[in-house]
Amino acid sequence: MRDVPHILQVMAARGHGGAELYSTDVMLGLHKAGVRQTVVLHPDNPRLKELEDAGLALETEALKSPLALWRKWRMTQLIRRLEPSIIHCWMRRAATSIPANASHLSGDRPVIGWFGNYRDLKPYAHCTHLVGCTPDIAERMRADPDWHPVDNATAKDRIFSAPTFSSVTPEPPLPRSELDTPQDARVLLTLSRLHEAKGLETLISAMQQLPDCYLWMAGEGPLRAALEEQAKQEGVINRIRFAGWRTDRGALLAASDICVLPSRYEPFGTVILDAWSTKTPLVACAAAGPRAYIRTGENGMLTPIDDLAALVSAIRSVLDDSTLRDRIVAGGLADYEHGFTPQVVINRWRAIYDTCLASV
Repeated sequence: MRDVPHILQVMAARGHGGAELYSTDVMLGLHKAGVRQTVVLHPDNPRLKELEDAGLALETEALKSPLALWRKWRMTQLIRRLEPSIIHCWMRRAATSIPANASHLSGDRPVIGWFGNYRDLKPYAHCTHLVGCTPDIAERMRADPDWHPVDNATAKDRIFSAPTFSSVTPEPPLPRSELDTPQDARVLLTLSRLHEAKGLETLISAMQQLPDCYLWMAGEGPLRAALEEQAKQEGVINRIRFAGWRTDRGALLAASDICVLPSRYEPFGTVILDAWSTKTPLVACAAAGPRAYIRTGENGMLTPIDDLAALVSAIRSVLDDSTLRDRIVAGGLADYEHGFTPQVVINRWRAIYDTCLASV
């Protein structure tokens, strides 16, 4: 092992999702903290330029092939050449792209598998340690009989949790005119993939009962056409803006009256932190992540999943009650500063790396 730890970060996914964004944020945060890293990613990864511009060392050939065996062979050569102290696999595709002997190839090392979701552990068979983005995910992993560390250590001692953090930077509010929205309208904002799990159908239906509101939907996904058709059928399409993927989340949040997270399934929800950190009132449905962190009336408003009446009522309460609005904004900001700032999370990752290194 090298005296200065060298982390081989493996991100095989190529999408625009929350996991891809979070992994990039962690790598950038570790880089600023002086942690030596090499990032392995596909040459088409949309985050490549951001990482390159920040000065991180990149490897783009190992994951280029569509053939799993070829990717593993290239990863084997890369591990032998770099001899990293730790291999960190971000999600299933990365974990299945490394060779079975990665933990002891040219020296012993931890191989970390990261979860942002409740997943089958079998693809992580080559990992020595696992990290979930919430304590609940970590507990479920500890209870799963299908995973054992590849080096036969006790599984419960090799599983950790580290939260996500918001990478939103403060920006001036987006001018309403850019999304064809009246200056006096109340703006609801969603930052989410347009997917069935996100519960956006319920929020669109809620717009029928919120005639003074406009809805900005920042995101793309397979349900876009269906959601647009629903909005037309329900007569609210004229007050909904399908804004696509956006890189100006800070400006969108600053211009919004409420951030809404109506998910049916949400293991954590970094949008919670985006809202808290920007002092944007938050209304969410009680999926696992929001249910674990939001206290109604204290740091946000929580409603039952797919409960249209409750969602409308919570939104209306926040819009109409300035005392409630100020209280949940203050509570959210306090919770964010206590446990979810970039510095807190990066320090957590460094502590996990140190613990993993000490175990091999």
